[in-house]
Amino acid sequence: MAEEKTILVTGANGQLGKEFRSLAAQYPQYHFLFAGKENLAIENTEAIRKYFAENTINFCVNCAAYTAVDKAETEKEKAFLINAAAVGNLAAVCETFKTQLIHISTDYVFDGTAQQPYKETDATNPVSVYGKSKLQGEQLALQNNPSTIIIRTSWVFSSFGNNFVKTMLRLMKERESINVVNDQLGCPTYAADLAACIMEIIKKYSMFNSEYNPEHSRRAIFNFCNAGAVSWYQFASAIKELTGSACIVNPIPSSQYPTPVKRPEYSVLDTVKIKDTFAVTIPGWEESLAKCLKLIS
Repeated sequence: MAEEKTILVTGANGQLGKEFRSLAAQYPQYHFLFAGKENLAIENTEAIRKYFAENTINFCVNCAAYTAVDKAETEKEKAFLINAAAVGNLAAVCETFKTQLIHISTDYVFDGTAQQPYKETDATNPVSVYGKSKLQGEQLALQNNPSTIIIRTSWVFSSFGNNFVKTMLRLMKERESINVVNDQLGCPTYAADLAACIMEIIKKYSMFNSEYNPEHSRRAIFNFCNAGAVSWYQFASAIKELTGSACIVNPIPSSQYPTPVKRPEYSVLDTVKIKDTFAVTIPGWEESLAKCLKLIS
């Protein structure tokens, strides 16, 4: 009988972390360890080393991140500590303990000026502190542990935590009409689908009894998001339709909804590589939105 493999999920109290908690029961062949920042802050290098020394960890899924995009502009040091330095240290520890690291990154590593879906090989050019910190995290992870798998995702939503879907549901109950930006295009990502995809990746890696050659997955960067590209307005309109809300949703340009950080106008990610590499099927965003809304209701 194959030895039970252990998966550590850091940032376990966030949207993606909680999705892993939900699906863990579907994978009895794995032992899961869930660590939130309360009991294992990834920026605490000594605590990370001690944790890995005390536990045999085969896979580490790093969901921990500083995600306050606007706030990062005034908390630059904190954003770079959590999203960059800590990720580099975590990657180094995973390298030392022969743990496969899967790190979650973002579409914000791009500047949003493309006119066709971003491929993993496209040039990065983050325009915000948040995006720059996440890109540096990718670079440090690969520098300290070349076998790191990086998954870039976008517009994440879930039945857990705070996200666009939950905000829209609240506003649609509170107001007769809302204004939503219609000139930013991207791909919604249901965190439950992302978690399921990561488990498929882990399953395929687990099929091999021999140790992975780091060269096999060197600079292994993948994009993951649900199928289909929409504007925030179209996303909100779908939420309205699926919930039967009477709230009127009005499209507005970004210029009418200023934010401290300019959002990418185009955040569509190409997912061909992850589908071809791991033979995964990615649902359409509308199908996954409907599933998520049923859980929230």
